[in-house]
Amino acid sequence: MASETMPMHAVAGLVDDQAETPSARTVSGAYVARLYTTLESVKPLWLRLETTGVCTGHQHFAWAEGIVAGLLPEKAEILIVEVRDAATGEPAMLLPLMRRRAFHHWVVEWLSCGVCDYAAPLLVDASPWTSQAAEAAWAAVLSVLPLADRIHIIGIPKEIGGVANPLALLAPARDSIHCHYGITMDGDAETVVRRICRPSFVKALNKDLRRLDRNGGLALVEADTPALVESTFGQLVEMRLSRFRELGRFDLLAQPAVVDFYRSAAHRGLTDGSVRIFGLRAGDVMVAVQYLAVHLGTLHALLIAIDQGAVPNVSPGLCIMGELIRWGRGAGFDYFDLSVGNQSYKEHMGAVKSVLSELCYGVTLRGLAASKAIKYRGKGESLVRANPRLHKVAQEAMQRWRRLRAGR
Repeated sequence: MASETMPMHAVAGLVDDQAETPSARTVSGAYVARLYTTLESVKPLWLRLETTGVCTGHQHFAWAEGIVAGLLPEKAEILIVEVRDAATGEPAMLLPLMRRRAFHHWVVEWLSCGVCDYAAPLLVDASPWTSQAAEAAWAAVLSVLPLADRIHIIGIPKEIGGVANPLALLAPARDSIHCHYGITMDGDAETVVRRICRPSFVKALNKDLRRLDRNGGLALVEADTPALVESTFGQLVEMRLSRFRELGRFDLLAQPAVVDFYRSAAHRGLTDGSVRIFGLRAGDVMVAVQYLAVHLGTLHALLIAIDQGAVPNVSPGLCIMGELIRWGRGAGFDYFDLSVGNQSYKEHMGAVKSVLSELCYGVTLRGLAASKAIKYRGKGESLVRANPRLHKVAQEAMQRWRRLRAGR
């Protein structure tokens, strides 16, 4: 099913430097939007933009299919919005959204259900976006969405493949407390780690790799058959849940539906190449497993699991990351996305940090109240994170509470 807005009036007032850029998107013709409520109805366009446009590995059609098939909350609705240039009728972008009930009100979110690190539309090409064009496109999107009390889209990267993310250009968009890291890979694969990573990381990596090698030989093994996918993914889940229970932390993989989602995506990756799983072996022992999403020249590191006690005084996580950088560059990849989170190893490697944006605002009085509560909670979390001692106390309290809930 699809619905369409009437063409919007042109939005004037481009600033001078934007008006003088001939390749930049303007708003002289404004935009119209069409709403799709099934994936199949938009599949041809989605696959086209996924292949020839600009997007991340988190916006693959097959990834969205898995979300809808196994993770969509009860009574939630998928809302896929196509934005087109009103003058030419050509697509400009596609936004995968959803609407669900949350504490007695309706909220519009990204179609993620916890398995998409990034909220980034699929863009038709790499043409630059201006703030004015983004606002006009967003107005078209809102005009076709069903009634909702608030909008809450998190994990918005500032750029998509070097192009400004239109969602991050919107006036209500604000920096969130979350960030993501990435590292550009170039040149020769054999020397890439030494050239792009911090010397301290390279020194520690080489030391740990030697220790692992003395443990019976070192091997980076790709799960490239159904049997290897099943066994390697099973080890990832087992190691990860064991580690998170030990730390008193919650992990999405504690939910069977999420495990099924990632397992199915991994098996599909054997055919379409969208997902790859690697294990790092020291002798006969699997010490680390990395689950990756793949899109064009980018490797998205999604899930990592380690056996910290397998080999004493070694960091298996650092080792598999270093080995994957070498492998990725040798396979022709030029960017390693280390995903969302402030884990210290990312800066230790030399990855570049970028703050994520979010859209969180109310449309109705009920939505306004909920959005304010979310913002106050975010400010509290930001305050705690900014104070190392307070952050440690909060983490320890949360870990004790989760262990009590688990009966440990």
